Amino acid sequence: AIIIAGAAGFAFGGEDMVFLVQMAMLFAGIATLFQTIGLGPIGARLPVMQGTSFAFVPIMIGIVKTSGMAALFGAVIVAGLFHACLGTVIGRIRHWFPPLVTGTVITAIGLYLLPVGIKYAAGGAAAFQMNAPEWGDFSKWGLALVVIFVSLGVKFFTRGTMSSAAILIGLIVGYIVGYLTGAVDLGGVSKAAWFAIPQPFKYGVEFSAYAIIGMCLMSIVSAIETVGDISGIAKGGANREATDKELAGGTYADGFGSFIAGLFGGLPNTSFSQNVGLISMTGVMSRSVVTLGALFLVACGLIPKVGAVVAAMPISVLGGGVIVMFGMVVSAGISMLSDVNWNRRNMIILAMSLSVGLGLQAVPKSMQHLPDSLEMLMVSGLLPVAAIAVLLNLLIPVEID
Repeated sequence: AIIIAGAAGFAFGGEDMVFLVQMAMLFAGIATLFQTIGLGPIGARLPVMQGTSFAFVPIMIGIVKTSGMAALFGAVIVAGLFHACLGTVIGRIRHWFPPLVTGTVITAIGLYLLPVGIKYAAGGAAAFQMNAPEWGDFSKWGLALVVIFVSLGVKFFTRGTMSSAAILIGLIVGYIVGYLTGAVDLGGVSKAAWFAIPQPFKYGVEFSAYAIIGMCLMSIVSAIETVGDISGIAKGGANREATDKELAGGTYADGFGSFIAGLFGGLPNTSFSQNVGLISMTGVMSRSVVTLGALFLVACGLIPKVGAVVAAMPISVLGGGVIVMFGMVVSAGISMLSDVNWNRRNMIILAMSLSVGLGLQAVPKSMQHLPDSLEMLMVSGLLPVAAIAVLLNLLIPVEID
């Protein structure tokens, strides 16, 4: 939400950014309740945490800069319904997404996000793009390192609840240190209201064909991510394979959560790969825990002052937390890949998927002669990785060892 607010030209910590953060929390909570409690066929009924998806960020930035916020939310609404429809076929095409494919996609997501964590820790992506002189100085990295060291220390030198909440404690300590050193500006908190009802279509709604196509294609990637996340949670937390019903329900929840969010100014929701890492770190496999977290998010989303407090968090503090969590996403993907039989076929599929997908993302000018909308999709990183992994897995004959 903070990144998209910046792309739209909204002031950092201003009313619009606070609103987007507020809606992100509210509808992440609602979508998580779909997953944990369920609503008819909707929901995996597993400890699946929903949140605004980084996978959509490259596409959303392009839509906002070229077509505006109204086109973005029109695309979110349509893509949400499309995403939900994928739940009707996800069971029948489940064989398209073996651990080789899902593990590759999860690993690629983590690798794609690692530079985001570093940019946050060094002072934020906006400051990086503006070549701000203070970007990367010790005042920025110091806050990030506080979060990292506190998180690791609490994780490995305490037990029970303290150990499970290591990342949260690290973020809180980093926030406090930021406040004491003058890095936290709470001016927006005093201006924010104590309670607010979500306002539908705050930024209007428009339907742009290329924006909708881009968001729908990324919804397929998000669905693959969800299959991987649910599979990873079932495997890591319960030592079993996820059922077709769980995968379909989880995909329904992704789509309907995004559809409802789009109506009220929320961004697309998906299952959080970070949660796979958290379950691996903590060993907590309780739906009740995640449901309580969802209720907390809903409450926070209805209280703008909470959104303002979150928006006031120094970007370097957030960077310290996500460096740890994005690294755990990579670890979760590698863990899924550890179940793969590493013959020549599977090594080629992994190599081609990561080298082409992440290579294009690292060198976006290589696609500069394509139409703008197609270029945006090709350099997104995740879409090519997913497409190549699925297609090669279907086309290359299985080797018999």
